[in-house]
Amino acid sequence: MQARSGRWKMLAVLLVCAAPVLASYFTYYVLRPSQQRSYGELIAEQPGLPEVQGQTLDGRSVNLSSLKGQWLLLSTSAGACGQRCQDHLYLQRQLRETLGREKDRLDWVWLISDQQPVPEKILPAAEQATTLRVPAAVIGNWLKPEAGHALDEHLYVVDPQGHWMMRFPANMDKATAGKAKRDLERLLRASASWDEAGRATADAARK
Repeated sequence: MQARSGRWKMLAVLLVCAAPVLASYFTYYVLRPSQQRSYGELIAEQPGLPEVQGQTLDGRSVNLSSLKGQWLLLSTSAGACGQRCQDHLYLQRQLRETLGREKDRLDWVWLISDQQPVPEKILPAAEQATTLRVPAAVIGNWLKPEAGHALDEHLYVVDPQGHWMMRFPANMDKATAGKAKRDLERLLRASASWDEAGRATADAARK
């Protein structure tokens, strides 16, 4: 009996913690049906950040779950970072900058899926982003591309509680980035009551 009571109490605590997030998504997707449909695709399952260790470019170990606390705009690719990867890093930076005073609520993240060296010309962007090497199998078990596309063709959105909740269309470019910006702005507005600038502001202060 006590065990059952304990489980109910734990469930109640989890629901209370999740309520603000659920409410913001409800506002974003249900209470505004007259607005234009979102550009990004909402992920129904919303899997959480894997509890695994990633590595920074200088070899430090970082738990992926430590990225919680901020909205994340995420890309993934091999370390060689071809043209698509470079385009994504550019778009991630620009999308964050265009958010103005709200930009400190969003981090841009690059997950490298192998041990290939990062080209020297990419290093400035990699140092601005949160860049971690994470095994390809871990990334592939967490994120999923749209059918018929590759994992590195998308940008992904993760909420501050660590849930992957949106995927932008494959091969998004400068011409369509404005639609992604509107989605990000709407998410930030919808979550304004419970999400505040956190880790990104602290990191900026340290720099």
